[in-house]
Amino acid sequence: MNSLISPKNLNRLGILGINQRNTDFIMQYNNRSLFPLVDDKLQTKKLAVNAGISVPQLYAVIEINHQLKSLQALLDEHDQIVIKPAHGSGGNGILVITKKIAGKYKISNGDLLSINALKHYISNILSGMYSLGGLPDKAFLEYCVKFDPIFDDVSYKGVPDVRIVVFKGIPVTAMLRLSTSNSNGKANLHQGAIGVGINLTNGCTTHGVMGNKLTSIHPDTGHSIKNIMIPCWEKILQIAVKCADTVGLGYLGVDIVLDKNLGPLMLELNARPGLNIQLANQRGLLSTLETIKKMEIIPDEIDNRITLAQTIAERSTTS
Repeated sequence: MNSLISPKNLNRLGILGINQRNTDFIMQYNNRSLFPLVDDKLQTKKLAVNAGISVPQLYAVIEINHQLKSLQALLDEHDQIVIKPAHGSGGNGILVITKKIAGKYKISNGDLLSINALKHYISNILSGMYSLGGLPDKAFLEYCVKFDPIFDDVSYKGVPDVRIVVFKGIPVTAMLRLSTSNSNGKANLHQGAIGVGINLTNGCTTHGVMGNKLTSIHPDTGHSIKNIMIPCWEKILQIAVKCADTVGLGYLGVDIVLDKNLGPLMLELNARPGLNIQLANQRGLLSTLETIKKMEIIPDEIDNRITLAQTIAERSTTS
């Protein structure tokens, strides 16, 4: 079960390690002056909208505690809503309100919170409880994604998302992240979610990993997580590439959700994408990254870069 992550197998699979990722890719291809464009989710959302990239609609921004006086009026305008810290990471600080019941607000894990509890929660966001470095933060309220029904049987109390890593404007790997009871409904691998590899050429799911163990079924639903055809796959790849072009980072993680009514929406960007995506795909990144590094010319057209990415993926699969 754990043989995939033995040192011998990691080396054989060409796994990119964290030190090499940092020195050879993040430090070389990601200008630190551009990090605020992705570390600040509000700034990321603004850039995306200006670039014509679809994102969950922004309802309101709360910057000071005084603004909490209008919180109930904001919440009452929408049946479902998501509250996020602008500088949160790893899914920390995100609160999903699913419905209002008897004057209280039901969140994704089933708990009921009063309006005062929600105000206290947002006040903690403002104080920096969930922000990078613990610095004072902003909270924002946005549209709650209604995920595509194709994921009904393979997710638990949360919205699945697709993570795509883009290098020099070319998609290099992708995975589907599925929430579980262990992850408390969050699609975060470090909190217990499942990572499922995706074939870049056709958008079909392949292998799954939960923690350090391989899995082919969802532990909470019992359904297979393999051979799921991700809808709108070409559109998802186009969004990922356009995001990389928009923020100007050479090595980037792009998180995209599939709304059943609105289609693919960019959720957030990451200048330091994690490495478990390699385990989910049972294939290391080094070979693909080195191939792209050696290219003297990268196509300008997004669709041509996607075709190039899929050609590289096909070659690596058959080699």
